[in-house]
Amino acid sequence: MPTAQPKAGEVLLEIKAASLNFADLLIVQNKYQHKPELPFVPGSEYAGRIVAVGEGVTHVALGQDVACLWGTGGFGTHTIALAALCMPLPPGMTYVDAAAFIMTYSTSHHALLDRGQLKSGETLLVLGAAGGVGTAAIQIGKTVGARVIAAASTDDKCELCKEQGADVAINYSQVNLREAINAVTGGKGPDVIYDPVGGGFAEPAFRSIAWRGRYLVIGFAAGPIPSLPLNLPLLKGAAIVGVFWGNFARNEPKANQAMIIELGRWYEEGKIKPVIDRTMPMAELKAAYAQMGSRSVKGKLVMVN
Repeated sequence: MPTAQPKAGEVLLEIKAASLNFADLLIVQNKYQHKPELPFVPGSEYAGRIVAVGEGVTHVALGQDVACLWGTGGFGTHTIALAALCMPLPPGMTYVDAAAFIMTYSTSHHALLDRGQLKSGETLLVLGAAGGVGTAAIQIGKTVGARVIAAASTDDKCELCKEQGADVAINYSQVNLREAINAVTGGKGPDVIYDPVGGGFAEPAFRSIAWRGRYLVIGFAAGPIPSLPLNLPLLKGAAIVGVFWGNFARNEPKANQAMIIELGRWYEEGKIKPVIDRTMPMAELKAAYAQMGSRSVKGKLVMVN
């Protein structure tokens, strides 16, 4: 397709790196809530250099390195992005890290600290903990002083979680999840549960939650959307809390910007850093989608030009 030119409020990016998110898998299957007109270039999260600037753009400039999260366009050589959604890269941040940063860390920060009100000294359980949002949740949980229990589906993934700072790791393909959670929390249960997986693990996890616990609904990577008996939150005095970072960013842009600034500072301070499973040439995108679909990716898979 011809390279477009930016309109008012837009920039043209030369893409250096773009990461695969679960949403990118859904959108090409026509299963995502946002359904772009065909034909389209997928790729929602990317980093690169601004090579043209539209009218009225002031906070970023020609030649500047930025990261952006925008519905489509990332798996190409160039794309048009809204300038307001571009994040100037903090000092020392690579294109690969930048392309793997906004979605996972913004989702996890908004979930844990805003919606979940996670406090220092509390216990956090992260399901699907070896994925992109899961590893981000581990790092943010440790940054704010929580005890972190990571749950993942293989021993390799559990080991990765411990490397990212998890205090305990549970391989839920090998043990009874509810019994394991009770054992490692002395029967008290986790104060906050971060669940991007859904499916059959939701109910046993919720049954283990602490009094006044907060169960964060992030997504449904396992496929089925679980149904929880509503007597459970009643008995536990617990809350089921929905997390939709995209709508938070649209409805509360000032709060979102403050969050992005804090995350950039944490990156500079070495408190958080994306876990990169591997990088692949952009031309191997089809193989990368197959990897993502097999749920074998640990952290983030990043395409590079």
